[in-house]
Amino acid sequence: MKYIILLGDGMSDQPEAEVGGKTPLMLAKTPNMDRLAALGRSGTLHTIPASLHPGSEVANMAVLGYDVEAVFEGRGVIEAASIGVTLQEGDMAMRCNLVTLTGDIILNHSAGHITTDEADELIRHLNQHLGNDTVQFYTGVSYRHLLVIKGGNKHVICTPPHDVPGKKYGPLLPKAANDSAQSTALLLNELISRSNELLENHPVNLARKLAGKEPANSIWPWSPGYKPAMKSLKEMFGIRHGAVISAVDLIQGIGVYAGLDVIKVPGATGLYDTNYEGKAEAAIEALKDHDFVYLHVEASDEAGHEGDFELKLRTIEYLDDRILKYLLEETAKMEEPVTIAMLPDHPTPWKLRTHTREAVPFVIYRPGNEPDAVSRYDEESAKNGAFGVLSGQEFMETLLQK
Repeated sequence: MKYIILLGDGMSDQPEAEVGGKTPLMLAKTPNMDRLAALGRSGTLHTIPASLHPGSEVANMAVLGYDVEAVFEGRGVIEAASIGVTLQEGDMAMRCNLVTLTGDIILNHSAGHITTDEADELIRHLNQHLGNDTVQFYTGVSYRHLLVIKGGNKHVICTPPHDVPGKKYGPLLPKAANDSAQSTALLLNELISRSNELLENHPVNLARKLAGKEPANSIWPWSPGYKPAMKSLKEMFGIRHGAVISAVDLIQGIGVYAGLDVIKVPGATGLYDTNYEGKAEAAIEALKDHDFVYLHVEASDEAGHEGDFELKLRTIEYLDDRILKYLLEETAKMEEPVTIAMLPDHPTPWKLRTHTREAVPFVIYRPGNEPDAVSRYDEESAKNGAFGVLSGQEFMETLLQK
């Protein structure tokens, strides 16, 4: 038996009166998701432990079977692994967004989805003026970058910028959680302030303003941590040879720690315009010489953060028609049976524009197993599934049951 997990990041949502009391999953045209539900067995999954923030890093680690409370060390350390940055003893790593500030407000968390080429020029500029033996910036993808502070203290309280679009940023600046972290908190605040001075009138941002685009005029560091001690999926579950396919550094980094091969697909953007077909084809190709494939699609999460209902609906339909349909057709031709699972990592309600911690709907289709009575894939239908309500590690244990 081989296995593939198709994860639509942030795909689930909350019912809203202005769209008939439905969610995007309920309203989207998803014949292939519904077919998968009819063939398989459904349930709901709690991916976020009560003690942790509902971030994609936490949720995806839980989906992959990790005891997140035991191993979680922040988002930055995971993304460091994905871009090949080796952390040393005493290094503290943080996700470092390029954001748009306007007045005293965080306008958005993504600097208008700045391109990686533009962002790289800005990150190199920051390193030239702010980098030293203690502080170092590393370019990631689009607005997602890395800050490493040697000797930094991870006990600082930071706010994920995607949780606070339109909010005043002053009260949200990093704060020390204890006396030992005071110097780190002060350093982070200084870096944010100086980055705004350095970036506001940088040529990249002047060009973006002239083009009617939002400038990347500040950094916003968050999710601090040290190098984690994570076992591979082979050590935990006996998965011999696995792969991860994602446009997002975070997911690639989790894959590195999990012992998965990282497969990069040309044209994969992490947005609604990603190369859906390329990802689907890469997943099928990977199944030829891998036992397990984790196929992650970011688009619905970004649409949720943008507060764009129509775009979120469209990204769900794209995933259904341009990825899942192909997976169902091609795995049916394979000599060795393939178990297909599909789920979001967490909800990203388009009205709230941020992550929430409600349970997400999932379906597992294992060829030869009798299906349950669920014939639609959405948040409400999954509650009637045979798997009931699972939490964290129970999903992978259930997926891999013989």
